Amino acid sequence: MNTRDAHHMSQAVRIARRGLGLTWPNPAVGAIVVAPSGEIVGRGWTAPGGRPHAEAIALERAGQRAHGSTLYITLEPCAHEGGRGAPCANVIIAAAAARVVIGIRDPDPRTAGRGIEKLKHAGIEVTEGVGAAEAASVTLGHLMRVTEGRPAVTLKLAVGSDGRIPQGDGQPVWITGPQARTHGHLLRAMNDAILVGRGTVVADNPSLTCRLPGMSCRSPVRIVLDRRLRTPPSATLFEDLMVPVWLLCASGEEQPNADLLHDHGAEIVPVPVDDLGMIDPHDALETLAHRGITRVLIEGGPSVAQAFLDAELVDEFIVYQGRNPVGDEGLIPFGGAGLDHYAANGHFTSIATRFFGPDQMTWWRRMRSCSRALSAA
Repeated sequence: MNTRDAHHMSQAVRIARRGLGLTWPNPAVGAIVVAPSGEIVGRGWTAPGGRPHAEAIALERAGQRAHGSTLYITLEPCAHEGGRGAPCANVIIAAAAARVVIGIRDPDPRTAGRGIEKLKHAGIEVTEGVGAAEAASVTLGHLMRVTEGRPAVTLKLAVGSDGRIPQGDGQPVWITGPQARTHGHLLRAMNDAILVGRGTVVADNPSLTCRLPGMSCRSPVRIVLDRRLRTPPSATLFEDLMVPVWLLCASGEEQPNADLLHDHGAEIVPVPVDDLGMIDPHDALETLAHRGITRVLIEGGPSVAQAFLDAELVDEFIVYQGRNPVGDEGLIPFGGAGLDHYAANGHFTSIATRFFGPDQMTWWRRMRSCSRALSAA
C-alpha cells in the first residue's frame, strides 16, 4: 500500500461518516475520484435514504474528468441489478476509470466479490484492502447486519466521578457539562436508532432527539423496550412525531394499551421473549435488522446496559465521566461489576480518550466485533 492510496482512502472514510445515521438500510460509503494529474475531481458519499450511492455521486461530479482516473471507495461497488439505478460497478465501467482502490469487500451476497470481478473483466485495475480497518469501522453497521443478522451497537453512559449514574425523577438529570452533552447529541445523529428501556422514559422523560442546531432532521428512530406497553401516553417522546417511535413489546401476549399508544403515534413492534418472558436482546436486534436498522445507540439505564453487555452484543462503549460525584442515591452500573470487569476479561479495549471541558470521555471497542466483520468482508 503506497502513501497516496492510504491518504485518499482515509479521506474517503472521513466523508463516508457524513452519511452515518442517514443511509439505512444501505451502508454509508465514501468515494473520491482522482485524475491522472493527481487532482481530486469528484467526491461523494451515500445520499440520505441510501441512494444515489457514493460512487455514482462522485463520478457525476467528476464528469469527463473521470476518464482514466483512480476511484477510491470504502466498500466494494454493488453489482446487483434490480435496484434504483444501474449497479455501481457498471457506472464505474461506463465512466472509464482506469483503477479502483477498495477498502473492503461487501459481504452482501448480492455483491460479495462480483463487483470486483466486473471491474477486472472490463480491464480496470483493482487494488483491495487499503485502509481496511478504517473502512470496516465506518461500515460496521452494514457488516454486522449482513454477517451477524443484527445492527452494530454502541452503548453510551454518563457517570459521576464516583462511577454512579444519576437517577431521574420525571426529568433528565445532568452529570456532565454542555460540551459533553453536545458530543452525545452528535452520536445520536450518527446512528439509525436510539434505544432505551421503559424505565428510562419514566425516570427521565427524555425526547431522545438530536438537538444540535440545524441537525434535528438527523434524529434517530426512537426505540423503547416495553414488554407490556406501559409507556405513558403523556411522555415527551410523543410530542414530536416527525421522528418515529417504535415500542418493542412481547409477542404472543395481550397488550391492552396497544391501540392507545398507537393512536398517540407509536409503532407497535412485537418481539419474541425468552423463557422468563423477557424481551431477549438478540431477538430485539434481529427485529431491528429486519427493519433495516444498521446502527443502534443504547442510552438505557443499568438494566438495559447490562443485558446487552452480558449478551455480548455491544460493539462500542462510550463513557462520559463528570467531575462531581453522584452520591449514594446514584445507581451502580452493571450490578456493581463496573466497566473494569469487562475490560479485565478482554471484552473491550480503550481506543480513545477525550476531554470536553472538565468531563472525560473514554471510547472502548470490542475488537472481536471489528475483527469478525473484517474477516467476513
